[in-house]
Amino acid sequence: MDNIHVDFIGRGQAEGELAARLLQQGRLDPGSMRPYVGRDGRTYVTVYKGNGDPKKLTSYQSVPIQTNGTLRRDEWKQLDDAVLAISRQRLGGIEDLVSNGLVFGLGNAMGTTVLEYHDISDAMTANLSMDGVTRGEGDRPVYGTNYLPLPIIHVDFEINLRVLEASRRGGNPLDTTSIEAATRKVLEKLEALLFTNTTYTFGGGTIYSYLNHTYRNQVTLSQNWDASGKTGDEILADVLAMKQASINAMHYGPWMIYIPTAYETVLDDDYVSGYAKSIRTRIMEVSGIKGIKVVDTLPANNILFVQMTTDVVRLVRGMGIQVIEWQTEGKFVTKYKVITIQVPQVRADQAGNSGIVHLAA
Repeated sequence: MDNIHVDFIGRGQAEGELAARLLQQGRLDPGSMRPYVGRDGRTYVTVYKGNGDPKKLTSYQSVPIQTNGTLRRDEWKQLDDAVLAISRQRLGGIEDLVSNGLVFGLGNAMGTTVLEYHDISDAMTANLSMDGVTRGEGDRPVYGTNYLPLPIIHVDFEINLRVLEASRRGGNPLDTTSIEAATRKVLEKLEALLFTNTTYTFGGGTIYSYLNHTYRNQVTLSQNWDASGKTGDEILADVLAMKQASINAMHYGPWMIYIPTAYETVLDDDYVSGYAKSIRTRIMEVSGIKGIKVVDTLPANNILFVQMTTDVVRLVRGMGIQVIEWQTEGKFVTKYKVITIQVPQVRADQAGNSGIVHLAA
């Protein structure tokens, strides 16, 4: 299941089937794309009443529609549970953004054609006087306008109607293998936005990763960590060099370290031969380091040192991962999509100061 779609919307442009439909309609309500068959045989959708706490069931109501539904309410729940179970699996970078509160939520992601954001120059000077009335130098910050493409990441899958009917007659749970695979692919694509050397440019803006952001601080890796003869002292020296590069760029932590898969066992070696302390343990003793995490998608011999604050990186989230029903070919074919609207945003100030350090050869 490698057919992962990334649709873009930005500054009046759309790329992809979902994006084009959204731009044309101006709004695409995911709730209307989750019809279920009620006990009376009629088809319903659940809609928000327009007031009340969106997290409470009492704020929603079931509305009958003319479209013929395919799944029952409990079957939709099985799909949602499968998505939730997969999304809880380890996702190094995205998980860290969420757990550290580095999330910027969009109120209406489906109706937002572009995220416009601003960076700010260093301005204004504090004055020191005894009377407090001495007039200071007039100054004001300069704001720069930037744009970020909002990707719609989705994967299609199908539920065989014969298998669905068999599960109903036999009282067996719905087979969620396809949706689990689709969810995993969506999550992998989202994680790749952080840890692969790929940029996405659309609608006047660009999505950068940790590896290719223009203003990241680059430090030279003179010898790979898994190379023969690389000592714990030398690895620690690389870590301290990354920390100093971040401090030089006026970013003072806290930091996460991301390493490729091949380095995981390297850090489990003794820091000094015969001494009961691993290299990992010694690195974690460095002030300001929150953790070390292995990222399977990180290219070999690339290490990242990232300050976990919103001025460095945040997850722009419009819609979490969920399942919708999608009809094609004149509504004769019903398919399903695992879909999400969210993107990591790597940032720097107007002076080019970044809290990301990239160690590589």
